[in-house]
Parts: sequence; structure tokens; C-alpha cells
Amino acid sequence: MEAYLDNSATTPPCPEAIAAMQEELARLWGNPSSLHRMGLEAEHLLERARACVATSLGCEPAEVVFTSGGTESNNLALFGAALAQRRRGKRIVTSAVEHSSVAESAKELAARGFEVIYLGVDRSGRVSEQELLRAINRETILVSLMAVNNEVGTLQPVEAIRQAVRLQKAPALIHCDAVQAFGKLPVQPGRMGVDLLTVSSHKVHGPKGVGALFTRRGIRLAPLLFGGAQENKLRPGTQAMPAIAGFAAAVNALPELQQSLEYVSSLRERLVRGLRSMEGVKLNSPPDALPYLTNCSLPGLQSESLLNFLSERGVCVSSGSACTKGKKSRVLRAMGLSDADISGALRVSLSRFTTWEEIDAFLCALNEARQSLARKL
Repeated sequence: MEAYLDNSATTPPCPEAIAAMQEELARLWGNPSSLHRMGLEAEHLLERARACVATSLGCEPAEVVFTSGGTESNNLALFGAALAQRRRGKRIVTSAVEHSSVAESAKELAARGFEVIYLGVDRSGRVSEQELLRAINRETILVSLMAVNNEVGTLQPVEAIRQAVRLQKAPALIHCDAVQAFGKLPVQPGRMGVDLLTVSSHKVHGPKGVGALFTRRGIRLAPLLFGGAQENKLRPGTQAMPAIAGFAAAVNALPELQQSLEYVSSLRERLVRGLRSMEGVKLNSPPDALPYLTNCSLPGLQSESLLNFLSERGVCVSSGSACTKGKKSRVLRAMGLSDADISGALRVSLSRFTTWEEIDAFLCALNEARQSLARKL
């Protein structure tokens, strides 16, 4: 049977999201900035969608800015905060294992004269709270740390940042990339103590091409785009209403988080038990990683060969972040893994729609791949 186990790259859209997009395209296709009846209907849909996402985050609708997805939200957070705050300092603190949209933004900001501090991680992929405290000083204007790592599932100590910023009397804004946590764990920026928070639709069974940036009331960001007054002038241009409608419908359709977490945890237990039973397979994700995501390695084999073998048998997994296009993982490198472990790494990511049969199909195909490819070496 076929098995789709690459949900950290993207999730299948849920029926509710598909229906909402069809409804918008067929009947509510007006421009929400227009003043006639169709425009007002579209505007009402836009604000209902904004309120839906805000409710899920425990924030005010005015604090939700719709974007084209996680990458744009992360770019807007980093560049917007750094450029708006540059008179107060030049230091930016992030980690060595962030998503490429944060890592590349930080790299560009460093080229523009900002001082970027990259926090290392331990063998579990976790940032040290002590190192975080040491890295923040009175020149720090931004701290960006993801909630859940997108390659190994490690949970980061985001809640510790606010205390560190206060202790060091830093003017820093706090940004969290919560793309892999949203819809799986409680994500409420107020309780987390963050000023900016990124979420994405297609990781929660909504459409691609839309996401949101929580921007705490009173925070000033420098815009990246210029034009109309949409999204508080932070994201000018006509809103992508079909995608936004689908995003809100997917958020509305999210089940109770603990129920989904328990189900996926049982799937992961079966997965991990099967992986441990195979000779030569190493688990890279820590035991307390988000159950939705498991990273493993088959040292001596190549990820590309494994992916091709599995794909031919209808099993879809990945070798790491979809945005890296097959490049060697800097996340696993930062965790201290060997070249052999990195070269043979696979990422298996689940969703609430994953079945027991898909787990078994993957384990069966992987065992076959392990034996078949090893004979060719």
C-alpha cells in the first residue's frame, strides 16, 4: 500500500479546507478592499478568517497579519524587527538549527552590519538556556528561536527567552517560528512571552501559499513590501482569499490537541519500536521530541538511494527539510552526528490522518531497502 509520511514538508488538505476554497472561488470572489456588496462580503470572510486564526492563537484579530506562508512571515519578522530596532542595538541572537528562512535572513542581516550570534545545540538538538542568557546583552534587539525543530522534532526553550531578556535589560523583540508546533501543541504567544510568531497553513491540512505572523499590539516592524494599506501596511497587495479561507477552515477543523497527540504518540511508539528492531538503524530524534516527527539514520547507505527505493514502493518520506533540496543537513551537523549518519538520514513525519497500515508499510519497505541496498555495497 502507499504511505505518505512526509507531513513536515506538507500535509494533505482536509475536506473542510477544500470546500471553503471552492466556495470562495465560486461565490465570494470579490476584492476585500472594494466598497461594493461583493467586496464587503469578501471583507467579512477575510475578517472571520482572521478571527479564527486569532482565536487559535489566543490573541486579538488585529494582531494577525496574513502572509504567503512561513518563509515570508519569518523574513518579515527578522528584517522588520531588525530594521525597526537598529537604533537601539545591532545584536541578533538565533540558533544554529533554525529553518533556512530564518538562517538565510540572519545571514543577510549580518552582511548588512548586524551582529548575529548563533547558539549551538546539544546532541538532542536543544539550545542551552545558560548559553542563551550569556548571548543576550543590552545591544540585543532580536531573539529568534523555533518552537519545534523541523528535522528532528526537538522542542526548544522558547519560554526562557523572555526571562533572559529581562535579566539582561535588553530591548530585544522575541520571535518564534512555530510552523511545526502549530496545530500539534498549544501555541499561544501571550503565554510563551513572544512578540512575533510564525504559523503556516499547509502544515495543518490547509492550502499552500498562506500563513500568518502574529505581531503583538504596539510592536513596530519595518515593511518589506510597499503598495496598498492591506494587512496594516505590513503586507500590501490584494489578499489571497481562496487560500486564506482554506487556512481558516483547516484551523477550525483541528481536533482537540491532546486527542491527536495521544493518537500520534501511539503511532510513533510503533514506528520507533520497528526501527529499533532493525540492525544498523540509529535514531537521531531525542525521546522527548514532538511525536509527529522522527529522524533516523542508516549509516553506510545514502539517503537518496533509500528515498528512491521507498518511493518506488509508494512510501513517501524525506531526508530532511524540504527547503534544503537534498543538501546535507546542517541541523544534524550541529548536533554532532557523523558524516555517515548524516548521509543516511531519513525524516519520517506523521499527521492525525496517518494510519497504522502506513507505519507498517514504511517499516516493511525500509527493511527491504536496508537489505537490498546493503547487498549492492
